[in-house]
Amino acid sequence: MCLYRSPTVNFNYFLKQLELVLNQLHKASSELILCGDFNISHLDNNARNHHLESLLAAFNLSSIVRFPTRIFNKFSTLIDNFYINTSRHKFSAYPIIKGFSDHDAQIVDLAHTPSVIPSLSYSVFRNTNRNSICAFKDLLNYENWEDVFLEENVNIIFNNFLKTYLRIFDTCFPTIITHASQKLKPWLKTGIRTSCENKCKLYESYRNNKDLNEYYKKYCKILSAVIIAAPKKSTLIE
Repeated sequence: MCLYRSPTVNFNYFLKQLELVLNQLHKASSELILCGDFNISHLDNNARNHHLESLLAAFNLSSIVRFPTRIFNKFSTLIDNFYINTSRHKFSAYPIIKGFSDHDAQIVDLAHTPSVIPSLSYSVFRNTNRNSICAFKDLLNYENWEDVFLEENVNIIFNNFLKTYLRIFDTCFPTIITHASQKLKPWLKTGIRTSCENKCKLYESYRNNKDLNEYYKKYCKILSAVIIAAPKKSTLIE
């Protein structure tokens, strides 16, 4: 969600739309987490900030980010925020600086929240080849279809046909599940990893010192070119 800096009428429209959405989602037993770039700095004491905080407080949502989320050349704002029900959760929030954007990322750790174990990625397909297609045609041809032709009710006729057809189809074309292997990219060498780490450190210095602007941009350009070329070079070597 992003609220661009705009006249008051647009801000009021935004608040009304936000209230409509929250009214649809909010329940006494629900757990809402609202996050995004609101373009309203919570470091400023102004009317827009108060209106937004008041609206969200009506749904038991409170701001939990207490640090600047965008710092550049000694100018800081807090426009990226998380809103949760602080009466239900113990939490900790802290920034993470990666240098991918002029906005820092935020990590929010909610205590006593069951972790979700990510499911393994997999693909499902059917084994089709010339032999299985021929077998499928033969079984359809040899089927007597008595359950279909001896019925008069159209619904029963269709259900019997579909049941027989799917039984033959699943027999001839069984499903096969393959789990995706999570292998590290062979081209992602130690040098590239180190350069990415150095880029993050350089970014922390660059955003507080505009004199490093050209050097930082040049470093990023060279690193991007190396990363793009690395997979191609690795393929040629293999």
